[in-house]
Amino acid sequence: MIKLRGWLTLAVALGIAGCAGGGGGNSSNSNAPQVNLSLSSTPSGQNVLPIIVDAGPLPATAPTFNVPYVSVTICSPGSTTNCQTIDHIIVDTGSSGLRIVSSALSSSLALTQQMFSSTETLDECLQFADGYSWGSVKSADVYLGGESVLSSLAIHVIGDTNIPAPRICSNGLTSENTVQAFGGNGILGVSSFLQDSGLYYACSGTICLHVAIPQTEQIQNPVGLLASDNNGIVIDLPAVPATGATTVSGSLILGIGTRSNNAMGNAVVFALDPSTGNLTTMFNNQSYASSFFDSGSNGLFFPDSSIAVCSSSVSNGFYCPVSTSLLTATNQGTNGNNGTVNFNVANADSLFKNASYTAFSNLAGTSIGGYPGFDWGLPFFFGRTVFTAIEGRSSPGGSGPYVAY
Repeated sequence: MIKLRGWLTLAVALGIAGCAGGGGGNSSNSNAPQVNLSLSSTPSGQNVLPIIVDAGPLPATAPTFNVPYVSVTICSPGSTTNCQTIDHIIVDTGSSGLRIVSSALSSSLALTQQMFSSTETLDECLQFADGYSWGSVKSADVYLGGESVLSSLAIHVIGDTNIPAPRICSNGLTSENTVQAFGGNGILGVSSFLQDSGLYYACSGTICLHVAIPQTEQIQNPVGLLASDNNGIVIDLPAVPATGATTVSGSLILGIGTRSNNAMGNAVVFALDPSTGNLTTMFNNQSYASSFFDSGSNGLFFPDSSIAVCSSSVSNGFYCPVSTSLLTATNQGTNGNNGTVNFNVANADSLFKNASYTAFSNLAGTSIGGYPGFDWGLPFFFGRTVFTAIEGRSSPGGSGPYVAY
């Protein structure tokens, strides 16, 4: 699944539009060598969260692929001892806010339910391209690495209520309220925006009404609430060979230009549309103004009718060229900066033949639902240091929103 801010907010994980779910779990080639990759120089500091790309929290029969995970510590509001560190939280530059699947939370945390009124609970719906997640808005104290977010942070607890999702939320989509459906124990949305774009409801009994709430009460991008290192994030991942890798270890670094470990160096800044977070990608003599960078997308997704689409149930929706395609696109920021990106598209059926591999730098698929944009998913991040700046926050690259690499 991919994430699209605005008309659809997407969450991550098992494939595009419900296709290719779980990757190559039914492959017969399990004798390929293990390839475990890590950065040649791992940054250190309280603003660093280790990233792991692996098979995820699911059973071995249904592994994820191209999903970056971190661990987040959650505490009961006001407590420094009643805490839980939750692993396999998806790092997502395509959304904002912390969301945890309820089954991954310890009941002893007793998080505080946020209320719309004295008798109505506050709940949220987040819609994806192929599904939705529904659950309560609760308060928690949250720690990212060695840094603490403001206490009583509003987070989305997915699947924790017996109240049916309103029809406008489910809208004929598939429920994604479990770890298996979600592809992780939760999602850490670290986009360029300070708030999320979900739908909020006031619920009493089984009746839920759509409500508008102030931005300050909405699910917030946790990075924007840090006392320091609050102007954006850096994702640093090693390059992945053409055949793939078993695991990939990298870093999520908080802040841009705030410490020696998040300096921008020679990174080129691509300013984003402040309303959508998009930029323009020029590809095959077409200009796609609704393009975006999204670590929560497990492939590169774009329209190209000249590349064969896989027909197998495992790879449906991904590209399966006879031989690897060598392609070029050009990104253009709203500030006029241009940058050429050379990338490869391999045959997804061939990639998935090794069931133990969970990271692929050359996995790509068709645009979902004819979306008129280029989705630079996780394969783009392999072998790069990518900066995502938060709207309105100053940094060495200027004021956000922007992406730099």
